[in-house]
Amino acid sequence: MSSKKQSTSMVLMNYTRDPDFQDVDGVGSGTSPPLPEEKQQDSSSVKLDPAVEEYTQLKPYAGMPKEVLLLYSSQARYRVPREVLFWLIVACTLTLVALTITVIALSPRCLSWWQVSPVYQVYPRSFRDSDGDGVGDLKGIQEQLDHFEFLNIKSVWISPFYRSPMKDFGYDVEDFRAVDPLFGTMQDFEELLAEMHNKGLKLIMDFIPNHTSDKHHWFNLSRTRDPHYEDYYVWTDCNETSPRPNNWVSVFGNSSWTYDEVRGQCYLHQFLKEQPDLNFRNTDVRQEIVDIIHFWLGKGVDGFRMDAVKHILEATHLRDEPQVDPEKAPEAVTSEWDLYHDYTTSQVGLHDLLRDWRAEMDLYSREPGRYRFMVTESYDYHEVDKTMMYYGTSQVKESDFPFNFYLLDLPQNTSGLWVQQLVQLWMTNMPTGRWANWVVGNHDKPRIATSAGQTYIRVINMLLLTLPGTPTTYYGEEIGMENINVTDSEIQDPAGKYNTSASRDPQRSPMQWTGHMNAGFNNITNATWLPVHPDFTSVNVEVQKKDGRSVLSQYRFLNALRQSELPLHRGWFCFIHADANVFSYLRELDGLHRAFLMVLNFGKESAVTELSSIVELPDQLTVLMSTSGVSDGKVLQKSRILTEAGEGLVIQFSAPTRFNPDHPKQCYVSEKACYLGAMDILYKC
Repeated sequence: MSSKKQSTSMVLMNYTRDPDFQDVDGVGSGTSPPLPEEKQQDSSSVKLDPAVEEYTQLKPYAGMPKEVLLLYSSQARYRVPREVLFWLIVACTLTLVALTITVIALSPRCLSWWQVSPVYQVYPRSFRDSDGDGVGDLKGIQEQLDHFEFLNIKSVWISPFYRSPMKDFGYDVEDFRAVDPLFGTMQDFEELLAEMHNKGLKLIMDFIPNHTSDKHHWFNLSRTRDPHYEDYYVWTDCNETSPRPNNWVSVFGNSSWTYDEVRGQCYLHQFLKEQPDLNFRNTDVRQEIVDIIHFWLGKGVDGFRMDAVKHILEATHLRDEPQVDPEKAPEAVTSEWDLYHDYTTSQVGLHDLLRDWRAEMDLYSREPGRYRFMVTESYDYHEVDKTMMYYGTSQVKESDFPFNFYLLDLPQNTSGLWVQQLVQLWMTNMPTGRWANWVVGNHDKPRIATSAGQTYIRVINMLLLTLPGTPTTYYGEEIGMENINVTDSEIQDPAGKYNTSASRDPQRSPMQWTGHMNAGFNNITNATWLPVHPDFTSVNVEVQKKDGRSVLSQYRFLNALRQSELPLHRGWFCFIHADANVFSYLRELDGLHRAFLMVLNFGKESAVTELSSIVELPDQLTVLMSTSGVSDGKVLQKSRILTEAGEGLVIQFSAPTRFNPDHPKQCYVSEKACYLGAMDILYKC
């Protein structure tokens, strides 16, 4: 017992008085009268006998010694709150960690730059001429970068500007590591790329792996049988007087084989005879292409459009391909449409090559925000399953998407049912979870404003910018440019010189910037490599910027809407109606009451669309935008939605019920996400 008391008591030992100490009264110890001996004794040795009395201090005080602190810290009223605070902090930390992990696990993947913005194709010869020689160039593109910012476009694909003899306007490459002087210098390219990156723009280059120019040093060394380059191209024995080892036909017509007098053999060319095909069964050729990919990625290029990929490999046996018409005389087979291309396209091993290139590009995609994009070009027509293979598999990635050319067939039948069929063709065949894309024009096909008609250019742009996926816009489509008329003497296109009806010059005329000389394409001289369209005084960027209802202004508005509204850039896409005139669909997002209804009239007459059967739609609908401008802001009844021929409506509405849960066969989404309004976030659902 005595021991216990001793452990809980305290003894104050002797201390030495500081002679300079002052009491609170201000009286110094040095002036104090000497204490009596008895009092000095008491003041210098105060002792608490543990056997007699315990320390009775009522509460802690400032400056207490360690022994006092330890005495009180063990008491329940101090210990318990301390422990509660400790475990509360631990619990809060664990909760925050768990919440962070949950948010990361449930958050859908952020969209990449190539998904957020349309891809804008620049044909450099025709975009802007900076030096007055009549041909567009890289400095000209740099001068017009503000145009992309105005349209809120972030992704720019530039057609070939490699050193080239220009037999196919850059698609016959003489040097993959050089810029053709016609377009500028490598320094011009580097300055363009740097300025684009400064403005937040991405540059996609055209890459031509299938063939080179016959002026390329690889071909010159191969035709002389240099030991290293001998098999860089596809050579075979043939007869000089009749150089047709088999019946294979070039894309541009006539035999795919040309006899070379230097080597004494025939070489394969699936395009022009000046474009010999590389032999990708040669590992050295494969490595050369990989090295070129590294060269441009090392300079900072953001992606590649892989040209004519289905032609990269050919069957080694070189057998004749089956004729479409078996009764046709073999000597009359001169067009690519005369044969089934079983041995010259989409051969085994093709996708292995593309996956290898994708893997090389991924090496440069590790830096945040610097993902390297890859798109493939392959016209597979009715064989859509072949096109879908370019997406890769669930285990191995290939291209981010293959170009979707099916909307190029829109002019064949201007009706809502036809448009729905073309859209559905892609959406139903696209692998689950992949990203769609849409193309309505390029440098090889007639301009959509010409082939479909000016009446439909606005509604086509509305379709392009409200469908799910990435739209691609060919330069000039944003202002409704049309084909030009080119006389026989004005033809520049090699394909047109072979067959005037196949000329691609009409869709490649100079960009129409202003209503001044040469449409602002060339402000220095009166030279243009192709004629400017005569309507340039009214159809140009400068004029349409000032008109809030112009094709350009509507394109800009729709692109801004697409990028700002979650249902439009990552929500569900649902077919709800199609007839001889109208194609209509919904864009919605689970958890978000706001949704969009598109009613597009592709027919030849006005039409009334009746959507009373769509119970998820409110009875009254407000038009957000009309391509004609007449219906802007109008309140329509869903039982009677009137549209004129070529008119499109964007209708915004709010409803608590979504369409997609009860109609799964009519709806598609790339990556499902839901909106949580309470926290204003997206989550996987």
